[in-house]
Amino acid sequence: MSLDDTDFTGKRVLVVGGSSGIGNGIAQAFHVRGAEVHVWGTRAKASDYAPAEGSDLEGLVYQQVDVGSPDAIEAASFDFDSLDCLVLSQGIVVYKRGEFENPGWDKVMAVNLDSLMHCSRRCKPMLAKAGGSIIIVSSISGLSANVGNPAYAASKAGAISLTKTLGQAWAPDGIRVNGLAPGLVDTKLTKVTTENPKRLEGALRAIPVGRMGTPGDMAGAAVFLASPLAAYVCGQTLIVDGGLSL
Repeated sequence: MSLDDTDFTGKRVLVVGGSSGIGNGIAQAFHVRGAEVHVWGTRAKASDYAPAEGSDLEGLVYQQVDVGSPDAIEAASFDFDSLDCLVLSQGIVVYKRGEFENPGWDKVMAVNLDSLMHCSRRCKPMLAKAGGSIIIVSSISGLSANVGNPAYAASKAGAISLTKTLGQAWAPDGIRVNGLAPGLVDTKLTKVTTENPKRLEGALRAIPVGRMGTPGDMAGAAVFLASPLAAYVCGQTLIVDGGLSL
């Protein structure tokens, strides 16, 4: 081990879903550690995102890619041929029981699960060239029932399983695949809880450390998993939830 194990100077990172929330926190964590960070998001240009949405794209290379479309992933352009880390942080949720029917179910599964495989496969040659790693951001919702959101829970359970399977399948190619499972983090996807005082109070009571997580908390785990400190970690999903799942 070295004091420079979390220095990513000269490394290249792609964060899918890095335009806001957890993905943005992870993108900025790699950026401040010297990496060249590329971000995929859904809007036409970086200036379409506002800081109030949890977006900080300063110093990052932005590209619009709708990962809900396999064709869009295949058509995405790269101005590089090697990649040190691919972070898959894309995710959507449909509330008001919209996931029990189509198109809600299909929409969530396309983004939260199908695109993980499509993005991984598209980037595999570049990751193999660099001896890189993949970090799949799932959720503790993939470990238990999620009332009202069957597609979200199923997609996150699938993400955890995919992490194991790709970890086993691609390790011989020099690619480490791991993941992290966040608990309650204050992002635009969790406003249904964070902006409801009564619901938030109940949620906080269930978290042993007594607070919500932050994108920075998730970023610390991602930096570890991508670093030489985790060189012997393969196929694992690190739970980062303040003890909520206990």
